[in-house]
Amino acid sequence: MLEESKKYVIKSIKFGLMSPDFVRKISVVSLTIPDTYDEDGTPIPFGLMDKRLGTLEPGQRCETCGGLPGQCPGHFGDIELAQPVIHVGFVKNIYVALQATCRECGRLTLDPQRFKKYLTLLDKYKKSGNIIFQQALINRASKLAMKTTECPYCGSKKYKIRLERPTSFYEEIEENGQKTLKPLSSKDIRFRLEKIPSDDARLIGFDPEVARPEWTVITVLPVPPISVRPSITLESGERSEDDLTHKLGDIIRTNEKLKANIESGAPQMIIDEHWNLLQFHVSTYFDNEIPGVSPSVHRSGRPLKTLAQRLKGKEGRFRSNLSGKRVDFSARTVISPDPNIGINEVGVPYEVAMTLTVPEVVTSWNIAWLKELVKRGPYEYPGANYIINPDGKLTDLRFVKDRNALAEKLAPGYIVERHLQNGDLVIFNRQPSLHRMSMMAHVVRVLPGRTFRINPISCTPYNADFDGDEMNLHVPQNEEARAEMDVLMKVKEHLLTPRYGGVIIGMMHDYISSAYLLTRRQTIIDRFKASLILGAADYRGVIPYDKISGKEVFSMLIPDINYEGKSRAADLDPQDSKVVIKRGKLLSGIIDHNTIGDQKAGTLIHYIILKLGTDAGSEFIDKVGWALLRYLDTYGFTMGLDEEDIPEETKEEIKKVIKMHIDRVNQLIEDYKNGKLEREPGATLEETLEQKIINELNLARDEAGSIAEKYFKSNNSALITAKTGARGKMLNLTQMTACIGQQTIRGSRINRGYQNRTLPHFKPNDISAEAKGFIASNYKKGLSPIEFFFHAMTGREGLVDTAVRTSQSGYMQRRLINALLDLYVSYDGTVRTSDNYIVQFIYGEDGVDPSKAVAGQPVDFNDLITTIKEKYGGEKQ
Repeated sequence: MLEESKKYVIKSIKFGLMSPDFVRKISVVSLTIPDTYDEDGTPIPFGLMDKRLGTLEPGQRCETCGGLPGQCPGHFGDIELAQPVIHVGFVKNIYVALQATCRECGRLTLDPQRFKKYLTLLDKYKKSGNIIFQQALINRASKLAMKTTECPYCGSKKYKIRLERPTSFYEEIEENGQKTLKPLSSKDIRFRLEKIPSDDARLIGFDPEVARPEWTVITVLPVPPISVRPSITLESGERSEDDLTHKLGDIIRTNEKLKANIESGAPQMIIDEHWNLLQFHVSTYFDNEIPGVSPSVHRSGRPLKTLAQRLKGKEGRFRSNLSGKRVDFSARTVISPDPNIGINEVGVPYEVAMTLTVPEVVTSWNIAWLKELVKRGPYEYPGANYIINPDGKLTDLRFVKDRNALAEKLAPGYIVERHLQNGDLVIFNRQPSLHRMSMMAHVVRVLPGRTFRINPISCTPYNADFDGDEMNLHVPQNEEARAEMDVLMKVKEHLLTPRYGGVIIGMMHDYISSAYLLTRRQTIIDRFKASLILGAADYRGVIPYDKISGKEVFSMLIPDINYEGKSRAADLDPQDSKVVIKRGKLLSGIIDHNTIGDQKAGTLIHYIILKLGTDAGSEFIDKVGWALLRYLDTYGFTMGLDEEDIPEETKEEIKKVIKMHIDRVNQLIEDYKNGKLEREPGATLEETLEQKIINELNLARDEAGSIAEKYFKSNNSALITAKTGARGKMLNLTQMTACIGQQTIRGSRINRGYQNRTLPHFKPNDISAEAKGFIASNYKKGLSPIEFFFHAMTGREGLVDTAVRTSQSGYMQRRLINALLDLYVSYDGTVRTSDNYIVQFIYGEDGVDPSKAVAGQPVDFNDLITTIKEKYGGEKQ
């Protein structure tokens, strides 16, 4: 069987149009009645739910194939149109065909020699499978043919065809030097398209074997089976029909009226009116979002979802039902922080744990435990929801009266679908999933409440926060999936990111502030407080002294490792800025973001993972995190408004500095006006002036900030958070206390607003600092109305820019993923495409995994040398 299947390889897929004959051939009934069911609820013969089109009713058989629901695939019907209508999806093709061919003989209006040459080339490209060249040739042939004014075969004059969207065609006829527009009916268009020979049709983009040009004008409309457009029964007992059925009803209704008018010899105006309505209904049946056409709506005013809307876009069949689907055994709810659980854990509400199930195969080892779960049933936790017999029969425990008797029947081979319990592995995911770490395995901790609990340290790879974010949880259903998750997908296996080879999960915010406060030279704590801190970290050792330094407490959590680094908060204590750890003891240095921070390479956490593995790394993160939060609880780290106060003399000094720089700006403007300003290379005089002004005003802000910073004491909370890397920058402190600075939009000073000025308060063409968005005030003092307005402008730009970039980068990533979808690393180490072409001889050209590398190098030579020195002693060796 396998050998036979190898013979059949799909070479290509060809799409075509349904010919009228094909539609009639596949049709089992021609529909003429727009209604669906009679008063008894029976499908009306020749109506839209005719029994010959298939069945969805339980117990009923299809009148065509005799199949029951689920067996019968459904059958097509048809509607014979009283007059042809144009297929709205092929309007462009019809326009090209009419414009490029002769109205009399139907030939493509290319001279015979060129026609033969192009046809030969087309056959050659078709044989080689070069689609791009084929399309380019068809475009060229069509354009040349459309430009000719006379048929080279019959000598007939060609008239210009005009298309008025969506489906109206006109011919510009010249008579006695006057141009008149003659409407082309769908019959005329079809008649002309029928004349086009097959070879000529090929050169304007048609494949006559499967898509003749005249088939783009519909004479008989296929009606899809009932299974494509099923009706649903509402709670009230009424039937609600599918949007396609509604639309087909409109088409039949209008078609029957048009037929009756034609047969009774009604005036042409009335016939045209009905034909236009039929054209509208058929067009909106195919696509209900045609530009310039009001959409067909439901009674409620909701636009109908017709064929194109079913297929295209994010909610369409391809992206919503084929590329990605909703899955079973998943849950979604809001996330909230729980710093007391591990980074590998996730807190799951009882309600979720009692709904999601894990299939547990009954064996001689677990039968007693599973019997107990079955006896508890679905409403007591932990319990079970279902039992599956060895023959595949499923029993729902909600409807079993005597669960004890059922539990006694359990034997090896049965499967019990039990509640989710502590220790189970689940996949946790936050969308948008932008990289590998957006979906990781966590260990379940069932907790009260209605939210998923996650350690704040684990938020960085998910890019999650707690302002209402929701996350998804998926429960694996077999041992193989669980084993794969345990080995490959746990959070601890993703501490190092392949993007820059650093730690993506580490300490931030409160943890960093606490680490700084704990490891300062002056921090001495008593045994009781040290016990609290180390107890939170599950430390099992003995605290030897009544008084102990913060550095010693931190050392008790470090594994046996050597590390050297530099504190980020070196300014706060220059004498204690070098971090030195020997054999797991912190000898000197302040611990801050540089040592234990997230999204950074070369940290202590990074070294622990590289040296001792991911288990040691995740254990260190957990224990240090718990200890630092407990210390901060005992310390009480707060920030007050008074910490942003500076003395009056400092404020005066700041004012002088700002005034000095504004005077310099005014001097630059004077020099520009007097022609004294020197132009920078590669810039105009105006650009030079603008850049010099921006530089000057940025200097004003920075110098004002430096003056304010000198006043702050080392115990200032805002200063600590900025310097240690916990949160914010010195710029934030500068703007709070000294000067907000120049506001820029798209890299330049504010220049839009009123004519020749930003606001009516300023003189025309005023380019001074104040008139172009410089804010001399600070947040503590408050802004003037004009300053506030300029500040709001840049705030708005930030918001809009973020929103625009999110959608653009999302679409860019989608395109990249689709482009690189089929690349894979083969077993021989080469990177290949799906058709086995080699893209790289070794992954990344060097075979180095960035997450395993050290600062981009495959081997950490410095550490290697240090280790050798320690082992063999001294410099000589």
